[in-house]
Amino acid sequence: MLKRLWPSSLLGQVLLSIALSLMLAQAVSAVLIYRAQHERRESALLHSAAFRMIIAMRQDARLAARNGEDREESGREREREGRGFQIERTQDAPLKPGEARWPKDEKELRAILEGQDMQVDEVLVVRRPIAEDPRSLVRLERRKQRQDITPEEVLVAGARVKGSEQWIVARVFITATEQVILGSLLVQTLFIYLVVLGAMILIMRRITRPLAKLTRRVELFAETRSAQDQIEPQGPNDVRRLIEAHNGMEGRILALLDEKDVMLGAIGHDLKTPLAALRVRIESVEDETERRRMAGSIEDITRTLDDILSLARVGRPSDMAEQTELYSLVSSVVEEYEDMGEPVTLGDASRHVMSLRPTWLRRALRNLIGNALRYGKSAHVSLERDGGTAVIRILDEGPGIPDGQIARMLEPFTRGDPSRNTETGGTGLGLTLARAIAEQHGGSLRLANRRAPDGRVLGLEATLRLPG
Repeated sequence: MLKRLWPSSLLGQVLLSIALSLMLAQAVSAVLIYRAQHERRESALLHSAAFRMIIAMRQDARLAARNGEDREESGREREREGRGFQIERTQDAPLKPGEARWPKDEKELRAILEGQDMQVDEVLVVRRPIAEDPRSLVRLERRKQRQDITPEEVLVAGARVKGSEQWIVARVFITATEQVILGSLLVQTLFIYLVVLGAMILIMRRITRPLAKLTRRVELFAETRSAQDQIEPQGPNDVRRLIEAHNGMEGRILALLDEKDVMLGAIGHDLKTPLAALRVRIESVEDETERRRMAGSIEDITRTLDDILSLARVGRPSDMAEQTELYSLVSSVVEEYEDMGEPVTLGDASRHVMSLRPTWLRRALRNLIGNALRYGKSAHVSLERDGGTAVIRILDEGPGIPDGQIARMLEPFTRGDPSRNTETGGTGLGLTLARAIAEQHGGSLRLANRRAPDGRVLGLEATLRLPG
């Protein structure tokens, strides 16, 4: 599943890697930021409650120090404060049945109060829905017109001063800021994505575009072996150097091919000339048997020489590809053998017009059919279409090839087991040349034994596949 989703192009893989890395880094950053914001907000809530409680405790202590009428006035002041929202003085602990206390907050609140020299016997912190706290509901109703975000909870913190039965209770609204934080992080992430990925797309396109052109150029050179349409160096310095190196390599390869053609031409001329002279001289040999043997040897040498020269030149043919009706080409080769009285038949066939080199393809078919006649005594040829590929099959009824030697039979000068030795003819280059011609057309040649249901070998099947 992941393999299917993973992009195949260099551009896609680099961009996806950067996107995943950014996502991971941003996720870690978001978690850290969220935790820091959450802890800061919790600390602010406790400090706010503690601040109000400290003021109330100090005011109580100051009013308790007054005498007479001042005491009566002090009582009235505390009574007025007691009706406020922020501070409540009560004899009962501000804990309702079923409510959970927050030990960590209580520990921190006690530390804050004692840090301000406030001596307390007991500290209590709870979080309560506003709907369950009448004082908070009244306060919230007054503040509705001034608030954009409506709190849903209230922090209720109470402390009982040492030596007193009275609780001083402070309330702080808890505003849900998580959505604001998450929204800010999301906007930040999208902005980073747009900036970084936009820059990477521009950079990677500048790198991959010349690489794509170079890939197409390599494919074209492998097919045509031509120096035309070389690409100009472009892109970053590394890519430019790669293109320059490739252009130079093409030039050296073409020079080597030219030298090879010149050398092969010279070899062919130097060998064929004395062979032709020998062919004339053997006519003076009186012994018929000896003359026939000498002629056969000369013919073998000539055929071997032709195959070697053809194999060497097949990678760089002089004739260009042309639109050819493949059925007519195959049937014409089969008719050549029929005219010679050879047992070659053409079975199922369909018409295909393809771009190919007819001279070379005739050579490949003759080699395969000749191989079938030589070792299988007969040949049956068929032509069909498999999707966009033309498939030519040549079947014989010979002994086949041992499975372990099939791949080796496509190598030069390989004749296989004794049943396929020099006595049966052949130079050991026919199949090699046929495979080279198939690959020259972008196709392939495959050999396989045909077997009966009981495993018995019925013959050899040569399959020539040519993309159309």
